[in-house]
Amino acid sequence: IGTAEKGNGVLRLLKAIRHDAPDIEATRKRLGAPDGNQTVVQVMKTIHTAHGGKLSVSRVLSGQLADAAELYLSNGESAKVSGIYKMLGKDQLKLASAKTGDTVALGKLDNVKTGQTLSSVKGGSKPLVTLEPPQPVFAFALRPKERKDEVKMSAAIQRLAEEDPSLSLRHNQDSAETVLSGHGEMHLRVVRERLEGKNQIPVEGHAPAVPYRETIRKPAQQRGRHKKQSGGHGQFGDVVIEIKPLPRGTGFQFTDTITGGVVPKTYIQSVETGIRDYLKSGPLGFPVVDVAVNLSDGSYHAVDSSDMAFQMAAKLAMKEGMAACSPVLLEPVMKVEIVTPSDATSKIIALIPQRRGQILGYDARPDWPGWDVVEATMPQAEIGDLIIELRSATAGVASYRAAFDHMAELTGRLADEAMNASGKAA
Repeated sequence: IGTAEKGNGVLRLLKAIRHDAPDIEATRKRLGAPDGNQTVVQVMKTIHTAHGGKLSVSRVLSGQLADAAELYLSNGESAKVSGIYKMLGKDQLKLASAKTGDTVALGKLDNVKTGQTLSSVKGGSKPLVTLEPPQPVFAFALRPKERKDEVKMSAAIQRLAEEDPSLSLRHNQDSAETVLSGHGEMHLRVVRERLEGKNQIPVEGHAPAVPYRETIRKPAQQRGRHKKQSGGHGQFGDVVIEIKPLPRGTGFQFTDTITGGVVPKTYIQSVETGIRDYLKSGPLGFPVVDVAVNLSDGSYHAVDSSDMAFQMAAKLAMKEGMAACSPVLLEPVMKVEIVTPSDATSKIIALIPQRRGQILGYDARPDWPGWDVVEATMPQAEIGDLIIELRSATAGVASYRAAFDHMAELTGRLADEAMNASGKAA
């Protein structure tokens, strides 16, 4: 047992790597790298230094590499080496060249990412075998304590994600959150400490918002009339719409059965625009899905009707009609695959129902003696800290993968709690 922070066991680890790691010839064959006269380099890690900028830590798999050499990615894009360095802790020793088997840092390869392969021959490189980063299992929504640091924080996180491919960064448009995902609570805690320490950006973190949706259970018909007179041209729009629920996963459908020109074709598009705008936030305060709306009747004024007037009429009709359609909250449900030691499988199976999950089955993992794979469905709201409990039950070795499966109705106390947590009115 060792610790990198205190240096315990590091020397023994280095000796083990030196003794057991294959030489460059075996590595080249395993990765499928070409031999011969061309230079082939694989980027293993990306780091950003305070003064040296971006450095791509790379291994020379074949050939010789000189400073200022022109290299090519598999897509034909070129990259020029601007400095070859040997890394000695925080220090960088500049080299004139590197030979086969050397691990060096290459400067200013701005368009190159970790895992990519470069060659001295255009079209001579191909993607080699690389380890896929683990799927993120824990997430924080981050924001700077001061708004002036938003751009600075975004740039710093982008650099950190480039250095660590197991980090994932996305922007949640529904909640306007910057969501950072990683391989566990400790992983993201270290990232947060680097933001606040190395980058001097104080940040706040909280659990990301769950992307709830809402739909309806029954149909309704509603008229919406927008009329305003304030001298000169007024505003007039009048529509009758029919709202119906659709099967789960269908989305939104708009149709019209207008006859006799009671609503001119020019304004039918305006009605659809107004409806779509309303659906961004329904009566429960969430985006509306799986709804069909048909424009069946209406009227217009030759002078006062306009695009905006019909948009307003459509929104009024939707606002009043949706309230009569028995709106209901929907929550995302995920398909979860948990990998666990066999002696802990019973603990995992007992854990799943506690998080409103449903067990689909479990079986031995192929080619992994003593390990099982448990399949289940579980609401996304219950998955946020799932990895913490899984690791606690398995001495830190269990893992899981999750993917969206379907949306399910959420009612009663849980729906009220979800709306309160999201700042929506019940």
